[in-house]
Amino acid sequence: MLEIQSLVKDYGEGEILVRALDHIDLKINEGEMVAIIGPSGSGKSTLMNVLGCLDQATEGIYELDGVTVGSLSEDELSEVRNKKIGFIFQSFNLLAKLTALQNVELPMVYAEAGRKERKEMAMNALEKVSLGDRHHHRPNQLSGGQKQRVAVARALVNTPAILLADEPTGNLDSKSTEDILRLFQALHREGKTILIVTHETEVAKHCQRVIEIRDGKISKDYYNKEVTQK
Repeated sequence: MLEIQSLVKDYGEGEILVRALDHIDLKINEGEMVAIIGPSGSGKSTLMNVLGCLDQATEGIYELDGVTVGSLSEDELSEVRNKKIGFIFQSFNLLAKLTALQNVELPMVYAEAGRKERKEMAMNALEKVSLGDRHHHRPNQLSGGQKQRVAVARALVNTPAILLADEPTGNLDSKSTEDILRLFQALHREGKTILIVTHETEVAKHCQRVIEIRDGKISKDYYNKEVTQK
């Protein structure tokens, strides 16, 4: 599903060069639920940006669902982001003036899907996250946990190859956090590939596999035996 080989990401040059990622090798298999954890400055956010095609590596190879990312133009990268990656962010990134349904429709608008198809698929995605009855609500009428469920529905609507979640529980209370993690686990059992970038070890405990990043390198890569395997 996802493979990187000897991946390097540098910022700056000369004496001020910073190596954020240092020759990382990583393979994520289809259907895995993986946490990427590490302290601030470890390189996990940089890795997320590269994996999400929001930034390109300085060196190395990145293949996502059969596509070699490093050779793509900006337009092609944008298409990969829209079709192959479902993004879920800490701040939800919902548009305030749009309803939940309209927010979920957005990726299909960019993909130029028809209006009827957009509405039907968006409703299906909202029902999948148990928010079908809130489709007409705007973000300010929803709780934090409900906003994140809308964001998950939006990420699912184009049936992407991978869900990439950046600190998805960072703005949630403990109950909403548990609800979102249960939702991720349910999606994992259905076969979805999910990658969660987090600094919270409690979140990582809910994932099938944990990858720890330190100083731009993978320091640990292990499976949680207590998490139900697919």
